[in-house]
Amino acid sequence: MSERWRLIDTGLRPAAQNIALDRALLEARRADETPSTLRFARFPRCGLIGSQQAVEQELELDYCGSAGIAIQRRVTGGDLVCLGPLQLMWELVLHRRDVGSSDLRSIARRLNHAAAAGVSALGVDARYRPRGDIEVDGRSLSVGAGVFDGTALLYQGVLLLDGDPAELMRASRLARGAPGSARDRHASLKDLLGTRPEPGAVKRYLAEAFESEFDVEFSEGDLTLSENARFKEALREIDHPDWIGLVSRPAAALPVLAARQPVRGGVLLATVAYDTQARAIRQAWFGGDVALRPRRALADLEAALAGTPANRVAQAVERFFAGSGAAAAPLEPADFVRVVQLAIGRLLPAGIGERNEL
Repeated sequence: MSERWRLIDTGLRPAAQNIALDRALLEARRADETPSTLRFARFPRCGLIGSQQAVEQELELDYCGSAGIAIQRRVTGGDLVCLGPLQLMWELVLHRRDVGSSDLRSIARRLNHAAAAGVSALGVDARYRPRGDIEVDGRSLSVGAGVFDGTALLYQGVLLLDGDPAELMRASRLARGAPGSARDRHASLKDLLGTRPEPGAVKRYLAEAFESEFDVEFSEGDLTLSENARFKEALREIDHPDWIGLVSRPAAALPVLAARQPVRGGVLLATVAYDTQARAIRQAWFGGDVALRPRRALADLEAALAGTPANRVAQAVERFFAGSGAAAAPLEPADFVRVVQLAIGRLLPAGIGERNEL
């Protein structure tokens, strides 16, 4: 007989309440007060930074203020996520024994593969992409992040049902400078299906996918008295500027650098968010006269460069093209290396990449 897990839908709530609920569910699961749980949640317009991120580095604060975009800090790690009412958050609150691992990368792969299967039941070819994305033909449809608290795990993903990705990303300090259109990199289910899917169907397919993955059955439930008490306590801390500003780093320590490089067939563009403390690429975006095949390869290359030390760019690019089967003709891997080095070199005239790689 299959084990029974709980399914709850907490609806549309302010960002601070949703994050406080994350804390409450995680603490209750750690204390073995509650069963493993699948939760669905929705948010008003907001920018949610990761637990270790600094607001001033991630968000366009003036724009958020003028546009009425709330700012909150998640309890999970990962990167900034910009949300609105047309996005659906799914999250699993589990015990370590449910996943049999404490490696968040392997857990992200497993859970997102399952979620992608659920999304594919709607009629799209959704696939997992490393670092926690679900993508369709190179365009990101969902992003995810997780955290362990003792033996308890919270993993959550945000699924774009509808809405304009460019409008959502306007709040991001880093992505605003990326070449090309936000719609080249992000897609909603409405974009892919031609009509917005019925939210109940999306939830049902996701629940069925997780039931199949873990050989369990979900039963609809409610928050317990213990979770409600924990929620109220957590909300007092989370709905406060001190929580949002818990990590502070100057925006200047994460500059966004751009470069253009003449190549065969035109011009290759690169924008690089560069972590000056870690001396590593936080994120890179490419544009211009570039058309990698298959289409998803460009987004995969950008994902592969995230976190790469500046003096390892050439190795990372060469490893990607050698292992992915991607084709960029008439461009060569060295073209991507040069334009990234040129962008970083605008910050450091000697050129970190040039000193170490060329």
